[in-house]
Amino acid sequence: MTITRRQLIETAALVAAGLALPGLALAADEAPDALVRRLSSEVLNTVRNDKSIKAGDVDRIIALVDQLILPHVNFRRMTAAAVGPGWRSATPEQQKRLQDEFKQLLVRTYAGALDQVADQTVVVRPLRAAPEDKDVLVRTEVRGRGEPVQLDYRLEKTPGDGAGWKIYNLNVLGVWLVDTYRTQFAQEINKEADARKGIDRLIETLSARNKSNAGGK
Repeated sequence: MTITRRQLIETAALVAAGLALPGLALAADEAPDALVRRLSSEVLNTVRNDKSIKAGDVDRIIALVDQLILPHVNFRRMTAAAVGPGWRSATPEQQKRLQDEFKQLLVRTYAGALDQVADQTVVVRPLRAAPEDKDVLVRTEVRGRGEPVQLDYRLEKTPGDGAGWKIYNLNVLGVWLVDTYRTQFAQEINKEADARKGIDRLIETLSARNKSNAGGK
């Protein structure tokens, strides 16, 4: 089967959205490029060897994301950045709902690309960062059939318990994921004069979209 450029792009985004093998532990002293290299390798290996994931079993994918990947992602920051200024007006309950629906959206959007994973490899480019940097860009390429796909990660160094590097944004072919969704989300929020009502509208829209995607499995 020939893998199209679009399918390769979807696979790249899926890798970033995050799946990994059981027992994957983040070491506090692990370099950011080493983390990305390890996660990328484990993602592709897991997809190739897990028939349920490869078939697009969303429940299986979500379970793995919850258990294994979220510790490597600052998903609260990612969701807040995607929502934009309206995040500050959201109640704690609304913020939780937004995170849940956004995660479902990402997983369901890219689950369909899993059956295309075959001989892709991820090449991590040399890291340009100083040892004291707390925010870095890790550049990679997803290579397979056809042209390579640019896939870059923004990571931050977190202190205290659970210290280590965490992903908070990703770039596919020059387009930052958070920026793309921020534009879409703002359109929904701004349809309401009251910010919290706008947040409720966005939650309802995401929920409806997720249910629609689920119905199409």
